Amino acid sequence: MTAAGADALEAFYDALVDDDPQELYDRAPCGYLSTTPDGVIVKVNQTFLTLTGYTRADLVGERTFAELLSPGGQIYHETHFAPLLRMQGRAREIALDIVRADGSRLPVLVNAVLEEGTDGAPRVIRTAVFDATDRREYERELLRAKARAEESEARARALAQTLQQTFIPATPPAIPGLAIATAYRPAGDGSEVGGDFFDVFQLRDDTWVVAIGDVRGKGVEAAVVTALARHTLRAAAAAERSPSALLRVLNDVLLREETERFCTVACLELTKVAEGWQALVACGGHPLPLLRRSGTSPRPVGAPGTLLGVFPEPDLVDTQVYLEPGSVLFLYTDGATEARKGGELYGDERLLATVAAAGPAAPDVIDAVLHDVLTYQAGQSRDDIALVALGVPG
Repeated sequence: MTAAGADALEAFYDALVDDDPQELYDRAPCGYLSTTPDGVIVKVNQTFLTLTGYTRADLVGERTFAELLSPGGQIYHETHFAPLLRMQGRAREIALDIVRADGSRLPVLVNAVLEEGTDGAPRVIRTAVFDATDRREYERELLRAKARAEESEARARALAQTLQQTFIPATPPAIPGLAIATAYRPAGDGSEVGGDFFDVFQLRDDTWVVAIGDVRGKGVEAAVVTALARHTLRAAAAAERSPSALLRVLNDVLLREETERFCTVACLELTKVAEGWQALVACGGHPLPLLRRSGTSPRPVGAPGTLLGVFPEPDLVDTQVYLEPGSVLFLYTDGATEARKGGELYGDERLLATVAAAGPAAPDVIDAVLHDVLTYQAGQSRDDIALVALGVPG
């Protein structure tokens, strides 16, 4: 409340002691004024004069109420306030700015009633004017707080999207004797960061590690945990000798972080042998990879295992798989099988059929699955989709 408003309120309480009607009107805690139907001021109380700095001689019979408003307020008065009074006979809590005698602006809330004579013709407009300085400042502070929150959220989203770019290698590495194809599609319009990732990196001259994973949830926290998972696997690979051991290290790290985000990961160690590749496969709660050998239907390989970041002793098993020439090993996140059309899931059986019908090379499998899954959802993924295919040339 302004100093003038505080003075008016104190004067009103003084008037209550004497119970003087004129004083109660003149010293009311809000400004009162009466105008003719065309807006000319005919009566005004002292509170209004105190708030605005005018004298009665400045206003009564000399000015209209609209003339006291800011330029924007005058337009609003003519286009909304006055028509509302004429149509409904009253207007409530209209926010306006009154230009004081010294040129400064006073934010106010206005209530007005149009009174009619016995013949039904408009007779007088009675208006109450409330000092809204504190309320307007409170609203401005809310807007400033909202702007700060939106700016902070935008920075966090930009950081998360930058992090996500590290989750998905721009191009898979060139590995002699092994064709690698990958794809990633974010959910919706891609504005919300997800937790799907994949990685391919060299361990020794003839040995490579391939990982694909899915961190629960979306947003900045999921992005941070995804970055942690990917880099933990890379760091652990320098000391550990099996995919299951890598996943155990990641499980321990997630438990120490005390995050509520858990994840699923499929991890492979691929070693070049005479004509093909020997693979060790370990899955921590992740969908099992699909192996398609030349002339046979694809089938899941490996053991499901326990999801990571929940239990201190996860059940993780290494499964040995041989990839001979002509075979393709396909890895994916559940954004593929859990794609929906209406209430129906895309599902495991449809995925198996799509992989079986795809062309012989790793890129053929990726293209076929991605196209079919997106088509099933009318072109827009409802969840992140990450795909990796490893093919041994025939």
